[in-house]
Formats: sequence, structure tokens, C-alpha cells
Amino acid sequence: MESAHEKHVLISGASIAGLSLAYWLNKLGYRVTVVELAPEPRTGGAAINVQGPALDSARRMGIFPQLNAHRLQLERLEFKNAADETEGSVQMQNPDAPLSDDDIEEVEIERAELIAILANAVKNEVEFLFNNRITALRETADAIQATFQDGLPRNFDLVFGCDGLHSGVRQLWFGHEAEYAHFMQHYSSLTIVNRSLIAPNTAQLYSVPGKGIMLNAYNGKTDIIFWFFSENEIPYDYRDAEQQRQLVVAQFAGQGWRIAELLEAVNQAGISYFDKFSQIKMPSWTKGRVALVGDAGYCASPAAGIGAALAMAGAAAIAEALEQHDGDFEAAFWAYNQHLRPFIEETQATALTMLHDFFIPKTEEAIYARNTQGIPF
Repeated sequence: MESAHEKHVLISGASIAGLSLAYWLNKLGYRVTVVELAPEPRTGGAAINVQGPALDSARRMGIFPQLNAHRLQLERLEFKNAADETEGSVQMQNPDAPLSDDDIEEVEIERAELIAILANAVKNEVEFLFNNRITALRETADAIQATFQDGLPRNFDLVFGCDGLHSGVRQLWFGHEAEYAHFMQHYSSLTIVNRSLIAPNTAQLYSVPGKGIMLNAYNGKTDIIFWFFSENEIPYDYRDAEQQRQLVVAQFAGQGWRIAELLEAVNQAGISYFDKFSQIKMPSWTKGRVALVGDAGYCASPAAGIGAALAMAGAAAIAEALEQHDGDFEAAFWAYNQHLRPFIEETQATALTMLHDFFIPKTEEAIYARNTQGIPF
């Protein structure tokens, strides 16, 4: 059997899934190329959680001390009413009770910090093709040919789509996004402002039926997240941040609490992220010599709260399968589909419960119950 040292693999996407997979495949001896449409690894986004299998993976990668050094100290989640009164709260952690490294089960970290740590772990080990993307794939008996935006084709042994919810690799190789994306009838936007709008290391959640706002303050910044229900999909240009801002304003203008102030902050800082809540559900995350990892194959939506963790866990899972099957990609891809699927299905089901019962309850009674009873798990 051809050794891993003689095999070339292509990863599409230089974000959490792609960089994590690049680390593991390089460690196994594969010659790794990462192609990314952006000019550098993608760092934008809200603070994220690394937990469960992903945290185990970080420990095995040797990057846990770096993650822990940048760990955010979220102490308290408060549920607010229209009068800005705290109807209930959840103590997230006690800053005066230090934990040993082995006791830490979850690390919240700024997305940019995690990306920097992952990128640094592979920067001298793998080839990066920035400002580029895959435009075509063609499989032969013993390789898969990728054609790039710059027009140059190259042969690889395997291709991995780690390019997110709107995956280009999935579109090219598995079919149109509409075949796999399940609209969850909600939208969200993210704005990050460089000041604390609430007490540091605190999060606040305010809801009216079908709409919600979360504030998360850390490191002198505040994430402002708007969520809202929409029975039908809303047409919009994903490149037009001003159009997205107008959609958010139209949904929330005239509401109570601090919404007028928060909309003004959005007007000044702009929209960092806007998208519909969707889950990707596929009968197989692999086809021939191509595999999908992370949101590209099994996005659980932001309601799951662990998209980064799924990306890291998926990268470790497929690398472990390749190692266990001595590089036999057909056997490894089958194992990847079988072994990871129960975890993915459970996570996607949990995301639906969190969306409807926690983030965006549909009635005043359900909001009050959430505010006074806390997280449903």
C-alpha cells in the first residue's frame, strides 16, 4: 500500500475544520495543501466553545495550554425583561475557584485566537494557496484532479471540503445545497463592538415571542447577536452587509429593552455575520476520494453552540480513521460516516431544542419559564 508520505491531499477552507485537519493529516505524514478563497485564514466571528471530543483533540494536539491561556472567563448569564430587570440568572463559573487543567471541560475562546493557534501549528508544515478556490473536480482510477480558480489543475489522492455551511466542494461534488440544507425558520446576525456594553465576563439574553438578543462581553468587546423567526426564507445578498443591517433593523425597530441603543451600535459597527439557521443533513459525508468535514457536512446551526467543537472533532475523527485503516481511504471514510454520525445526530437534535426552548421561545409564557428556569439541559 502506498505510504502516507507519498500521498498528496487537498483541503478546501482555512478555518477551524480545515486547519485542524491539516494538523492531523500532516502529523500522519500526508503532504497537505490548503486552498482558501480569502487572503488569510478566516478569523471573524463570535466567541466560541471548545468542548467534548474537540477539547480532547486540542489536548492531543498540544495546543490546550494556549487555548487555556486565552480562555474567556464567562461568569454569569442573565435573563432580562423589558424593564431591564434580571428575572433569572445562571452562574457559569466561579472565578475564585481555580480548576486544574484536567478538570476543565469547556474552553470559551475568541474565534480569532483559536484560528491563530491552529494556523501557527501548521504554518511551516503545509502548503497554503490563498486567494484561490477549487472550480472543478475530476476523479480517475488512482487520483482526483482539482482545477483551481487560477486555472492550474493538480492531482491529489484525497480532497476534503472544510469550507463551511455554503461549501463549494459540496456543491461541486455532492450536489446543490438545497438537497442537504434544512431551513430552521430563523435568522441571526452578529455585530462585535470594541467596548463593554454590559459588565465584563457577563452575557445577557432578552426575548420577545419569535425574537431574541444576546450580549456577551469579554476582553473589552461585546458580541451583539440578534435572532428572529421567519416562516419563509428571505432573499438577500450575502455580500451586502448594508442590506443585512436593514433586515435586522426592520425586524427589531420599536422593540423595548435596550434595542434602540443596540441597533445604533449596529449602525455604527456594521454586520459581521448574517445568515439563516440551517442544518446540513447528508446520507454520506464522503463520495469517492472526497470527504466533507465540519459545517460542510453536518452543520448543526449556531443554536447548537458548538460548531467549532464539531469541526475539530470531525477533523480528528477522519484522521483517526485513516490512521486505523492504514490509509485505505474507502474503509476509513466508511468508518468516519458510521462512528461520528450518532454524535452529529444527537447534536443536531439538541440544537433544535435549544433554538425553540431557550434562544427564541414563541410565547410570553415560554419566555418567562426560560428566564426563571434557565438552560433546559
